[in-house]
Amino acid sequence: MKMSRRVVLASSSPRRREILEKLGVCFDIVPSNADESGVSGSADEVVMALARRKAESVAREQKNALVIGCDTLVALENEIFGKPADIAQAEEMLSRLSGNTHQVLSGLCLIDTSTGSTRTSCDATFVRFRELSRDEVSAYAHSGEPMDKAGAYAIQGGAGKFVVSVNGSYDNIVGFPSELFLREVREIGILED
Repeated sequence: MKMSRRVVLASSSPRRREILEKLGVCFDIVPSNADESGVSGSADEVVMALARRKAESVAREQKNALVIGCDTLVALENEIFGKPADIAQAEEMLSRLSGNTHQVLSGLCLIDTSTGSTRTSCDATFVRFRELSRDEVSAYAHSGEPMDKAGAYAIQGGAGKFVVSVNGSYDNIVGFPSELFLREVREIGILED
C-alpha cells in the first residue's frame, strides 16, 4: 500500500504497529509524549481528543508526513474504562464487564503536516462478555496481560475466551481502527492505488 506522504505513527503500541504492518503500510514510529490528563466529555469525545493530542505532539516535528494519532478505551453504560492502575482495578473492570455488552472506542487523528489538514474520527465496536467466575477474573487479572490494556483485557490474548459476540471491527478492539483508517486516507487522497 503506497501513500503519497511519509507515514508516522505517534505510538509505541506493538498492537498498532502490527495492524499497520498487516495493512502493508510503510511507516516510522515516533512515540507521543502528550499529556493525557484533564480530558472530559463523552467516551467518543475523550478518545478523539486524546488521539488528536498524540498526533499534534508528534506532528510539530515532522515535515511532509501523515501523522497518525490513536487512542482506545472501553465504555460501559457511559463510564470510561482506561488502563487499570493495579490488579484490584483490573479485577473490578473485568467483573463489571462480565455478562454485559460494552463499547470499544478508538479515536483516530490524521494530520497532514504538508497542508496542516487535520481529520479526527472515532470507531466503535460492541463486545459482549459471557458471565465470568470470580476465579476466572482473578486468574486473568493476575496473568499480567490486562495491565496495559483499556478495559483490562486483550481480545487477541487470554480474554478471547470471554467474548460471546462482536459487532464491528475486530482490529478496533485490538487497538487500531483499520477500516476507518483506510476510509480516511482514501477520502483525503493520500492513498495511492
